[in-house]
Amino acid sequence: MVDEEKIPLQLIKIRKMNPLVNKYLVDGCMRCKFGGTPNCKVNHWSKELEALRKIVIKSVLDEELKWGIPCYTLNNKNILMISAFKEYACISFFKGVLLKDKEKLLTAHGESSQSVRMIKFTNSKQIIQQSSIIKAYIEEAIEIENSGKKVEFKKNPEPIPEELIVEFNKDLKFKKAFHELTPGRQRGYIIYFSQPKNTQSKLNRIEKCRENILKGIGLNDR
Repeated sequence: MVDEEKIPLQLIKIRKMNPLVNKYLVDGCMRCKFGGTPNCKVNHWSKELEALRKIVIKSVLDEELKWGIPCYTLNNKNILMISAFKEYACISFFKGVLLKDKEKLLTAHGESSQSVRMIKFTNSKQIIQQSSIIKAYIEEAIEIENSGKKVEFKKNPEPIPEELIVEFNKDLKFKKAFHELTPGRQRGYIIYFSQPKNTQSKLNRIEKCRENILKGIGLNDR
Protein backbone atom coordinates (compact mmCIF):
# COMPACT_ATOMS: atom_id res chain seq x y z
CA MET A 1 0.00 0.00 0.00
CA VAL A 2 1.22 3.52 -0.85
CA ASP A 3 2.35 5.57 2.14
CA GLU A 4 0.30 8.77 1.84
CA GLU A 5 2.53 10.55 4.36
CA LYS A 6 5.42 10.48 1.89
CA ILE A 7 3.40 12.10 -0.89
CA PRO A 8 3.26 15.93 -0.98
CA LEU A 9 -0.20 17.25 -0.06
CA GLN A 10 -0.58 19.08 -3.37
CA LEU A 11 -0.07 15.85 -5.31
CA ILE A 12 -2.56 14.06 -3.07
CA LYS A 13 -5.13 16.79 -3.75
CA ILE A 14 -4.61 16.63 -7.51
CA ARG A 15 -4.95 12.85 -7.46
CA LYS A 16 -7.81 12.51 -5.03
CA MET A 17 -9.97 15.65 -4.80
CA ASN A 18 -13.39 15.04 -6.31
CA PRO A 19 -14.80 18.03 -8.25
CA LEU A 20 -18.30 17.16 -7.00
CA VAL A 21 -17.10 17.79 -3.45
CA ASN A 22 -15.62 21.11 -4.57
CA LYS A 23 -19.11 22.03 -5.79
CA TYR A 24 -20.66 20.87 -2.50
CA LEU A 25 -18.38 23.23 -0.58
CA VAL A 26 -19.78 26.11 -2.66
CA ASP A 27 -23.45 25.20 -3.13
CA GLY A 28 -24.17 22.69 -0.37
CA CYS A 29 -26.07 19.44 -0.83
CA MET A 30 -28.94 21.19 -2.70
CA ARG A 31 -31.54 19.15 -0.77
CA CYS A 32 -33.28 22.19 0.69
CA LYS A 33 -34.36 25.63 -0.50
CA PHE A 34 -31.18 27.24 0.84
CA GLY A 35 -28.87 25.25 -1.47
CA GLY A 36 -26.67 27.51 -3.57
CA THR A 37 -27.48 30.56 -1.42
CA PRO A 38 -25.53 32.39 1.33
CA ASN A 39 -27.98 30.90 3.85
CA CYS A 40 -26.85 27.34 3.18
CA LYS A 41 -25.39 25.82 6.34
CA VAL A 42 -22.39 24.58 4.35
CA ASN A 43 -21.34 28.20 3.85
CA HIS A 44 -21.56 28.79 7.59
CA TRP A 45 -19.19 25.88 8.28
CA SER A 46 -16.97 26.10 5.20
CA LYS A 47 -13.71 26.55 7.16
CA GLU A 48 -14.46 23.55 9.34
CA LEU A 49 -15.39 21.37 6.36
CA GLU A 50 -12.25 22.38 4.50
CA ALA A 51 -10.14 21.58 7.57
CA LEU A 52 -11.74 18.14 7.94
CA ARG A 53 -11.36 17.46 4.23
CA LYS A 54 -7.66 18.34 4.39
CA ILE A 55 -7.16 15.67 7.06
CA VAL A 56 -9.26 12.96 5.40
CA ILE A 57 -7.81 13.50 1.92
CA LYS A 58 -4.37 12.48 3.22
CA SER A 59 -5.67 9.00 4.05
CA VAL A 60 -6.02 6.08 1.62
CA LEU A 61 -9.76 6.71 1.31
CA ASP A 62 -11.43 7.70 -1.96
CA GLU A 63 -13.46 10.90 -2.03
CA GLU A 64 -16.99 10.66 -3.42
CA LEU A 65 -20.30 12.50 -3.18
CA LYS A 66 -23.22 10.42 -1.87
CA TRP A 67 -26.63 11.70 -0.75
CA GLY A 68 -25.29 15.11 -1.74
CA ILE A 69 -22.59 14.90 0.98
CA PRO A 70 -18.81 14.18 0.86
CA CYS A 71 -18.37 10.48 1.54
CA TYR A 72 -15.05 8.64 1.85
CA THR A 73 -14.80 5.02 0.82
CA LEU A 74 -12.41 2.07 0.81
CA ASN A 75 -12.90 -0.52 -1.94
CA ASN A 76 -16.40 0.90 -2.50
CA LYS A 77 -17.28 0.54 1.20
CA ASN A 78 -18.49 3.65 3.05
CA ILE A 79 -16.11 4.59 5.88
CA LEU A 80 -16.94 8.16 6.85
CA MET A 81 -18.60 11.42 5.84
CA ILE A 82 -18.02 15.10 6.53
CA SER A 83 -21.08 17.33 6.70
CA ALA A 84 -22.62 20.51 8.05
CA PHE A 85 -25.61 20.83 10.33
CA LYS A 86 -27.28 23.92 11.68
CA GLU A 87 -25.25 24.07 14.88
CA TYR A 88 -22.03 22.27 13.96
CA ALA A 89 -19.85 20.61 11.34
CA CYS A 90 -18.92 16.98 11.85
CA ILE A 91 -17.08 13.90 10.72
CA SER A 92 -19.26 10.78 10.88
CA PHE A 93 -18.04 7.18 10.92
CA PHE A 94 -20.37 4.57 9.44
CA LYS A 95 -19.12 1.89 11.87
CA GLY A 96 -18.40 4.38 14.60
CA VAL A 97 -19.96 2.20 17.27
CA LEU A 98 -17.03 -0.19 16.78
CA LEU A 99 -14.38 2.48 17.38
CA LYS A 100 -12.64 2.41 20.76
CA ASP A 101 -13.20 6.16 21.19
CA LYS A 102 -10.33 6.58 23.65
CA GLU A 103 -10.81 10.35 23.71
CA LYS A 104 -14.58 10.08 24.34
CA LEU A 105 -15.41 12.34 21.40
CA LEU A 106 -18.03 10.28 19.59
CA THR A 107 -21.75 10.89 19.85
CA ALA A 108 -24.72 9.10 18.29
CA HIS A 109 -26.77 10.82 15.62
CA GLY A 110 -30.05 10.53 17.51
CA GLU A 111 -31.32 7.79 19.80
CA SER A 112 -32.18 5.51 16.88
CA SER A 113 -28.63 5.42 15.47
CA GLN A 114 -27.20 1.94 15.94
CA SER A 115 -23.96 2.26 14.01
CA VAL A 116 -22.98 5.79 12.95
CA ARG A 117 -21.03 7.91 15.42
CA MET A 118 -19.82 11.47 14.89
CA ILE A 119 -17.40 14.05 16.21
CA LYS A 120 -18.90 17.56 16.28
CA PHE A 121 -16.97 20.79 15.78
CA THR A 122 -18.02 24.39 16.24
CA ASN A 123 -14.81 26.06 15.07
CA SER A 124 -11.83 25.21 12.87
CA LYS A 125 -9.35 25.63 15.74
CA GLN A 126 -10.79 22.53 17.39
CA ILE A 127 -10.10 20.55 14.24
CA ILE A 128 -6.55 21.81 13.92
CA GLN A 129 -5.83 21.09 17.59
CA GLN A 130 -7.30 17.59 17.36
CA SER A 131 -5.98 16.73 13.89
CA SER A 132 -3.77 13.90 15.14
CA ILE A 133 -6.69 12.41 17.09
CA ILE A 134 -8.99 12.66 14.07
CA LYS A 135 -6.36 10.98 11.93
CA ALA A 136 -6.06 8.15 14.49
CA TYR A 137 -9.84 7.64 14.44
CA ILE A 138 -9.77 7.51 10.64
CA GLU A 139 -6.98 4.93 10.66
CA GLU A 140 -8.87 2.82 13.19
CA ALA A 141 -12.02 3.01 11.04
CA ILE A 142 -9.99 1.76 8.07
CA GLU A 143 -8.56 -1.09 10.16
CA ILE A 144 -12.07 -2.08 11.24
CA GLU A 145 -13.23 -2.22 7.62
CA ASN A 146 -10.18 -4.25 6.57
CA SER A 147 -10.81 -6.68 9.43
CA GLY A 148 -14.28 -7.47 8.14
CA LYS A 149 -15.99 -6.56 11.41
CA LYS A 150 -19.69 -5.80 11.10
CA VAL A 151 -22.21 -3.99 13.25
CA GLU A 152 -25.01 -6.20 14.53
CA PHE A 153 -28.18 -4.28 13.83
CA LYS A 154 -31.47 -4.77 15.61
CA LYS A 155 -33.92 -5.12 12.77
CA ASN A 156 -36.89 -2.89 13.44
CA PRO A 157 -37.11 -3.56 17.21
CA GLU A 158 -40.24 -1.40 17.18
CA PRO A 159 -43.23 -2.65 15.15
CA ILE A 160 -44.04 -0.72 11.97
CA PRO A 161 -47.31 1.18 12.54
CA GLU A 162 -50.27 -0.01 10.49
CA GLU A 163 -50.71 3.47 9.01
CA LEU A 164 -47.22 3.29 7.48
CA ILE A 165 -47.90 -0.15 6.05
CA VAL A 166 -51.06 1.20 4.41
CA GLU A 167 -49.09 4.04 2.86
CA PHE A 168 -46.51 1.54 1.58
CA ASN A 169 -49.26 -0.42 -0.15
CA LYS A 170 -50.63 2.75 -1.74
CA ASP A 171 -47.23 4.01 -2.92
CA LEU A 172 -44.58 1.42 -3.81
CA LYS A 173 -42.06 4.13 -4.66
CA PHE A 174 -42.43 5.46 -1.13
CA LYS A 175 -42.04 1.94 0.30
CA LYS A 176 -38.88 1.34 -1.73
CA ALA A 177 -37.38 4.68 -0.64
CA PHE A 178 -38.10 3.92 3.03
CA HIS A 179 -36.42 0.51 2.90
CA GLU A 180 -33.39 2.01 1.16
CA LEU A 181 -32.77 4.21 4.20
CA THR A 182 -30.14 3.07 6.69
CA PRO A 183 -31.53 0.91 9.55
CA GLY A 184 -31.00 3.80 11.97
CA ARG A 185 -32.98 6.24 9.80
CA GLN A 186 -35.79 3.69 9.37
CA ARG A 187 -35.98 3.16 13.11
CA GLY A 188 -36.04 6.90 13.76
CA TYR A 189 -39.05 7.34 11.51
CA ILE A 190 -40.84 4.30 12.96
CA ILE A 191 -40.46 5.67 16.49
CA TYR A 192 -41.64 9.12 15.37
CA PHE A 193 -44.67 7.80 13.46
CA SER A 194 -45.69 5.51 16.32
CA GLN A 195 -45.75 8.16 19.05
CA PRO A 196 -49.23 9.67 18.47
CA LYS A 197 -52.19 7.70 19.80
CA ASN A 198 -54.68 8.49 17.04
CA THR A 199 -54.49 7.42 13.43
CA GLN A 200 -54.85 10.87 11.86
CA SER A 201 -51.90 12.27 13.80
CA LYS A 202 -49.78 9.34 12.63
CA LEU A 203 -50.86 9.92 9.03
CA ASN A 204 -50.05 13.63 9.36
CA ARG A 205 -46.53 12.81 10.51
CA ILE A 206 -46.04 10.33 7.66
CA GLU A 207 -47.21 12.87 5.09
CA LYS A 208 -45.00 15.55 6.61
CA CYS A 209 -41.94 13.32 6.20
CA ARG A 210 -42.84 11.73 2.86
CA GLU A 211 -40.77 14.08 0.69
CA ASN A 212 -37.65 13.73 2.85
CA ILE A 213 -37.94 9.94 2.82
CA LEU A 214 -38.18 9.98 -0.97
CA LYS A 215 -34.99 12.06 -1.00
CA GLY A 216 -33.19 9.66 1.36
CA ILE A 217 -33.10 12.15 4.21
CA GLY A 218 -33.34 10.95 7.82
CA LEU A 219 -35.62 12.39 10.49
CA ASN A 220 -32.73 14.07 12.35
CA ASP A 221 -30.82 15.21 9.26
CA ARG A 222 -30.67 18.98 9.21
